[in-house]
Amino acid sequence: MSTGIGVLLADDEDLIRTGLRIIIESEPGLSVVGEAADGAAAVSLARSLRPDVILMDVRMPAVDGIQATRALAAAEGSPKVLVVTTFENDDYVYEALRAGASGFLLKRARADELVQAIRVVAAGESLLFPAAIRSLVAARGAARAVPGIGRLTAREGDVLRLMARGLSNAEIAAELVVGAETVKTHVGNVLSKLGARDRTQAVVAAYESGFVSPAGP
Repeated sequence: MSTGIGVLLADDEDLIRTGLRIIIESEPGLSVVGEAADGAAAVSLARSLRPDVILMDVRMPAVDGIQATRALAAAEGSPKVLVVTTFENDDYVYEALRAGASGFLLKRARADELVQAIRVVAAGESLLFPAAIRSLVAARGAARAVPGIGRLTAREGDVLRLMARGLSNAEIAAELVVGAETVKTHVGNVLSKLGARDRTQAVVAAYESGFVSPAGP
């Protein structure tokens, strides 16, 4: 099995895809495995090419990035989706995160930020831009019941709050003075109880349910 990270580009603008490809293929351990100009093609190519990460534009004709992300997230073993967008406070971004995207990145980001974001999302550990995600939830005043919240133990609740601050497993372990494997187990339990695909969905659920306040910390 390859140790590299395969990336699928999904954007309806040729110029954007070309720029992303140049950046990605100049980095060791990263490669572009395919390109799609709309969401339907992205879903089809993801199933055949099995990329690790999809860079997904949200505003595309016919099938947009939200619909494509939702379709991908419904499949077991699907790739991580990193939304690439022009505006961070965008309803499309928020809905893509709810649909199953693991994080988002602005199109004006630097090349090194793009590369780091791909690696972070592929690793599945750290949450991208926790403050921005917090503001997206706060701006909508969204509230919904998340039954699994009530089944969290006190320590799992502590872990979820630290996840919402964007801490990695190692940082959570240091904060709680426990081992990294213990934290990994707690994170797994949190995701399972909340029915969350990854850390981002768990954090969005925590904010929307009121378990963590978008006003802090």
